[in-house]
Amino acid sequence: MARRATGTTSEPVRARASQNTESGSEHRSGRGWHGNPEGHAEAGRKGGRKVSQNRDHMAEIGKRGGSKVAQDRQHMAEIGRRGGSKVAQDRQHMAEIGKRGGESK
Repeated sequence: MARRATGTTSEPVRARASQNTESGSEHRSGRGWHGNPEGHAEAGRKGGRKVSQNRDHMAEIGKRGGSKVAQDRQHMAEIGRRGGSKVAQDRQHMAEIGKRGGESK
């Protein structure tokens, strides 16, 4: 997170900020801004590819996200309405449904 420069920063805060920068604590811990947005983006993509290979982990994330979203009944109703109106625009699909009548798969 970037620091905001203001004219009202107290002296002790500035002293701590310069100590951290001078000691390189951000760099030693492997965290911090190194000034290379392309490098940061590539590192994020590389990590994302590695994590996404773990199918069990991804399934767990999906389950948690789905459960959380499904708790919002108003949101789910809106999704259903949008999906229903979109499907209803496909006349061929609707005709096929009508031909089958009350059959279930």
